[in-house]
Amino acid sequence: MAMTIVEAGRTVVGGVDTHLDVHVAAALDSIGGVLGVESFDAAPRGYKAMLEWMGAFGEVAKVGVEGTGSYGAGLARFLRRADIEVVEVDRPNRQVRRTQGKSDPADAVEAARAVLSGRADGTPKSRDGGVEAIRALLVAKRSAREGRLRAINQMRHLSYTAPDQLRSRLKGLSTTQLVVEAAAMRPRPGGDPVVYATKVSLSSIGRRVLALEEETAGIDELLDELVTATAPSMLEIFGVGIDTAAALLVAAGDNPERLRSEAAWAHLCGVAPIQASSGKVIRHRLDRGGDRHANNALWRIVMVRLRSDPRSRAYMERRTKEGRSKREVIRILKRYVAREVFKQLPRA
Repeated sequence: MAMTIVEAGRTVVGGVDTHLDVHVAAALDSIGGVLGVESFDAAPRGYKAMLEWMGAFGEVAKVGVEGTGSYGAGLARFLRRADIEVVEVDRPNRQVRRTQGKSDPADAVEAARAVLSGRADGTPKSRDGGVEAIRALLVAKRSAREGRLRAINQMRHLSYTAPDQLRSRLKGLSTTQLVVEAAAMRPRPGGDPVVYATKVSLSSIGRRVLALEEETAGIDELLDELVTATAPSMLEIFGVGIDTAAALLVAAGDNPERLRSEAAWAHLCGVAPIQASSGKVIRHRLDRGGDRHANNALWRIVMVRLRSDPRSRAYMERRTKEGRSKREVIRILKRYVAREVFKQLPRA
């Protein structure tokens, strides 16, 4: 590591391009001059060495970190514990990369300059509390749910193509009945090899589905406890259940105070209206950005209200009579729900 000359009173802004094994850091002075670029291990001792290296140039004011939700999560937590302000930095502009090329040192310098210029000013999720625990459980639950759906589809296909004697036995069964029937099969070798192999396959997949259902039930119990403890008031909102509350909490993070306004929250959830006007036509369109899990959670809440809430149904009827499409009205209702949810997000 090169020797550094410390200037008294100098303010340093850092930038980090994060990777799985190695992080590349850059240190800039207050006018954007590059003080140094260095690589460090993506591990606690590497984080400590990086901070000490930056501190050798002067007082570290801020550090811009790429990938605070992935490879940079551990570094961001370490810096916050060291009372260093962490700024979330998006990946470099693609046009710049096309004209100037791409390298890790250049990305680290660009991250620091984005912080210094104010182009990057977002506060990352802290990922150190109950919401991070909820996020981890949701990953497992979604995986189990997707695996269960794939397994059931495979069982259905096997039942359609099975030998006639087995096909007639499984025909007309509901999903639950098919799973139970398949899991209970005890294939015996020695007969028709196709029947035997099909029974083995159905039995294996059926037991897998039951295991995934049991796994999901256990995760649901943990989610129920965590969501209730983290945001009990959110569950009081009409149409909000454990799954939708969990998705919305994960979008907000353990530090929802990082969201400067209710409009910022709506933008994060992908329900902020986007202008799509032209000429004499004044309209807005759906936002296809933002957190898609949070957006889907808001959509599910709206669907529950349109089925069960007289006020929501009356609103839909009134706005469609005014010439709004159903999609536009749902977008508006999602925006209203986002406003309600924002008021109930847990605050530090």
